[in-house]
Amino acid sequence: MPPEFAVEVEKLKKVYTSTKKRGMVSALDEINLSVPRGSLFALLGPNGAGKSTFINILAGLVIKTSGSARIWDIDIDSRPRDARAAIGIVPQELNLDAFFTPREYLEMQAGLYGVPPAETKTDQILEQVGLADMADSYARTLSGGMRRRLLIAKAMVHNPPILVLDEPTAGVDIELREQLWENIRALNKGGVTILLTTHYLEEAEELCDQIAIINHGRLAVCEEKSALLARIDSKSLIVTLDRPLTEVPQSLEHFNPELSNSSEITIRYQKTLTSAGEILDACRAANLPIDDIKTEETVLSDIFLQLTKGSTLTGLSNQEYRAK
Repeated sequence: MPPEFAVEVEKLKKVYTSTKKRGMVSALDEINLSVPRGSLFALLGPNGAGKSTFINILAGLVIKTSGSARIWDIDIDSRPRDARAAIGIVPQELNLDAFFTPREYLEMQAGLYGVPPAETKTDQILEQVGLADMADSYARTLSGGMRRRLLIAKAMVHNPPILVLDEPTAGVDIELREQLWENIRALNKGGVTILLTTHYLEEAEELCDQIAIINHGRLAVCEEKSALLARIDSKSLIVTLDRPLTEVPQSLEHFNPELSNSSEITIRYQKTLTSAGEILDACRAANLPIDDIKTEETVLSDIFLQLTKGSTLTGLSNQEYRAK
């Protein structure tokens, strides 16, 4: 029976000891976090928030100071080899040897994980990430996007139920980013739990169904994307006029409108207190010469900035998150 959570950490703490150049650093401060099985989960945070430390602890590259961590319900301390076998890590850096081919890379990686030759799925994996036609080309001939897909393929050779993608689209163009998004969605639909870290907030908003934000080593929030986006009760209505105005009509003044330019009025309002219909009724009552109307919803970047730069939004505890 597969576990409810693909990754589960409780009171996870990592403190780096002091050196001659810096004092003691608390990278993770008793993080409580659960990644549901089968989810496409985003782990966000500013530089230095603790994301890389979190991933490296799961990968076995960093020793935690205290707390517990389970990967596919396997404790990383009591069964470290089994825990690492349940996860595939795709690093941000393109650390590939120029003189290996994708096929050679995957077969070597399978050997390192002890996958018997009869059970390797090299051709299937290369096809899955769109590299079948480049299987026997040297890595140095691959484009940046192809190399990132090859890193994903390497992480899949031992068929882990969890993939961790660390900044998978860093430095790639829009077209390649879309291709990588398609690969990520396909893997998730195939049952793989995806844990994604990214600085492209629109990427997390587009791809993920669960989002956690950490800041200064602490969990700021962890919940479903739809619930997170609903936490800021604000919206903007922009009215474009077909001729310029010199001042805002008196009937709109209680909405605190902004005359962005002589022919555009922006009204920011709380959705729970005011409806767009009320604003439009006031615009019609003022006989405004309306040419176009558009609205702007809250986006993930708004919430991210509020949570990481000092805000009134409150985070969820691990117990509150699990109760959802």
